[in-house]
Amino acid sequence: MTQTSARSASARGMRPLARPRDCLLGGVSVALADHLGWSVAVVRWSFVALSFAGGAGILLYLWLWALTPLREPDPEAPDATTIRRRVPVAWLLVALAAVSGIAGVAAAALNGSGQSLVVAVAVMVALAVAAVAWDQFADGSDVAPRQASSTALRVTAGAFLLAMGAVLTAGAGRADSGWVWLLVIVTVFAGAAVLLGPWAIRLWRELIAERTARVREEQRAEIAAHLHDSVLQTLALIQNRAGASSEVARIARAQERELRDWLYAGAEAPNRDLATEIREFAAAVELDHPVRIEVVAVGEPVDSVTPELAAAAREAMLNAARHAGGDVAVYLENSAAAVDVFIRDRGPGFDLSAVPEDRLGVRESIIGRMRRAGGQATVSKGAGGTGTEVHLHLDHGSET
Repeated sequence: MTQTSARSASARGMRPLARPRDCLLGGVSVALADHLGWSVAVVRWSFVALSFAGGAGILLYLWLWALTPLREPDPEAPDATTIRRRVPVAWLLVALAAVSGIAGVAAAALNGSGQSLVVAVAVMVALAVAAVAWDQFADGSDVAPRQASSTALRVTAGAFLLAMGAVLTAGAGRADSGWVWLLVIVTVFAGAAVLLGPWAIRLWRELIAERTARVREEQRAEIAAHLHDSVLQTLALIQNRAGASSEVARIARAQERELRDWLYAGAEAPNRDLATEIREFAAAVELDHPVRIEVVAVGEPVDSVTPELAAAAREAMLNAARHAGGDVAVYLENSAAAVDVFIRDRGPGFDLSAVPEDRLGVRESIIGRMRRAGGQATVSKGAGGTGTEVHLHLDHGSET
């Protein structure tokens, strides 16, 4: 239903024609009753009555089912996009297939009527195949309990068809009739298709998905190679010529970072580890301050580290950007025993002991924060007495 028709229905005081996600079968009767303001029972009995008029009720129901959209999912409800049907259609079709097959064999044994057996077996095969098709396409889902139910349905339908094929084979041996052997072949092939068909379909889908992903990666690699040889090199040249403290260089670096993230990050979202947080904060700082921050991380990703370490690292980077500028190096090392973060700048440096006692920025935001987290922080001169180095250390046993 289009937005225009929905607005016109609302203007007439009618609810839009849309099927609910929690329904008995397809939700058509509920949708039509809500739209027309009728009782759901009246709508359902109307479909039943029209079904006696040459099957018009069934055709109308299927037509509305195919064309009526689903209602918008409730964002507050769990599994809001899932469709829940209270009638197990697939299992009902399997039960009807079993009844049809047993009835056909019984009628053939009692009356010796081959025509009734052919019709019954044809209906049985059609219902069994329809049950598996419904299960795979109408009720398809990747939820684990749903997969178990789907496997049980497929095994049940396939086993019944193969068992019916064995019964027909025994009857064909006594009757020595060609049409019975034809029924045996059809039934056995249908049983094999029911058992192996969904597996073949899933394998085909995985193959198509893998091929699509490979084509995307090849296209991404071609784009990356082209941009690396043109745009990225141009952005790097702008940064070198303009200098780290100029606004042009900072904008060029931000664009280079975004472009590299898009090119090399792939389709999956990056893990929210400490290195990722530091890199994102460095990108934000570079936009606000005349600084260029290089982040290097070695070792395994730090996933479960206390947020106090990340906060202290951010504060040290921000201080380096404010008071030193230029180039700032951040080195993150995760070993088996501890996590170490080094923040080094090339500024004029400062003596922590000479800072007045009422200035609590470094003492509380970095040193005090790390002490409360069970780690330690030191502030010292950089290599060769130039700049400042902040060292944050946190043992893995101290993580909270």
